[in-house]
Amino acid sequence: MSAVVWTAVGSLAAWLWLLLGQGFFWRTDVRLPPRGEPDDWPSVCVVVPARDEAAVLPDSLPSLLAQDYPGRAEIFLVDDGSSDGTGELARELARLHGGLPLTVGSPGEPPAGWTGKLWAVRHGIGLARARAPEYLLLTDADIAHAPDSLRELVAAARTGGFDLVSQMARLRVESVWERLVVPAFVYFFAQLYPFRRIAVRGSRTAAAAGGCVLLRADAAERARIPDAIRHAVIDDVALARAVKGGGGHIWLGLAERVDSVRPYPRLHDLWRMVSRSAYAQLRHNPLLLTGTVAGLAVVYLVPPIALFVGLATGSVWAATAGGLAWLLMTATYLPMLRYYRQPLWLAPLLPVTAFLYLLMTVDSAVQHYRGRGAAWKGRTYARPDTALDES
Repeated sequence: MSAVVWTAVGSLAAWLWLLLGQGFFWRTDVRLPPRGEPDDWPSVCVVVPARDEAAVLPDSLPSLLAQDYPGRAEIFLVDDGSSDGTGELARELARLHGGLPLTVGSPGEPPAGWTGKLWAVRHGIGLARARAPEYLLLTDADIAHAPDSLRELVAAARTGGFDLVSQMARLRVESVWERLVVPAFVYFFAQLYPFRRIAVRGSRTAAAAGGCVLLRADAAERARIPDAIRHAVIDDVALARAVKGGGGHIWLGLAERVDSVRPYPRLHDLWRMVSRSAYAQLRHNPLLLTGTVAGLAVVYLVPPIALFVGLATGSVWAATAGGLAWLLMTATYLPMLRYYRQPLWLAPLLPVTAFLYLLMTVDSAVQHYRGRGAAWKGRTYARPDTALDES
């Protein structure tokens, strides 16, 4: 048997394992767990780090102000050195819409060893601590919440005994590139961190979605959040690892009525979103990079190549193994496309998207070794993500 056949068989074996042995990552039915009305509604402080977010705040902040929450809730928006009037706009939106009380703070420039976003989160948690809340809702400035979002999150946390409840906001999918890349982004994330395993006590799988994280305040203190993860570029995963590592019970699933309003109309925008932190995800390790690139190639690129090579050369084994692997790949992607309400004919194009992600990952490493490091809102972090390295 030729190398093409053996590689195709290996890819097929990998897909059979992914289908059945990776926590059923491809299923999209992990939503907020069963919940009931708590006897009393605890106090909640909402912390929103915001740097140059004037373009999205009108579509997101009013949804937080309008939360229908029976208990005491307050919003702390941290204007992290914005140059576009983010803080002033937030105050104006609060005056216009009313609703939950809003405080706008400013932390100043982060000291050495801190990412800007986590320094802003630290400032917001510091402001919130004076209110002695039982829960903190950490949410990004581009996230729009349904009116009952906070109520449902707290009910889920109380009913399930969770220290952290996180929902992966539904990202925008309107442009051609968003349709091709965004659902796959969530699909790949779930493949790395199967949602079903995250909620299992004692499992090593831990992750959260930074746009929507409800966190018990005492759990944050035990895990020393955010100080313990102050270097983290991928702060949501680092946060979840810190909370679970401290004995916390965590949960992550897909959102139904929590949406990101941030547009990514061009491939360049999506490329930057992925490449800014892809190499940090690999702990800046060249061996992990090599393994990731090889893995992406074998799992996602080999199936269509083997199918076409097999058909062209008359190799039944290559064509069969490649075709079956591509079929399994396509089938596992269909639920995510349905979740995002996208046409199902996009599913066979997943190898194309995977190739783009492979290039983005390599570019992330290239930028790192050029000294540019990960970037967020005009700041660059060349130092390795030690919070992830220590996990």
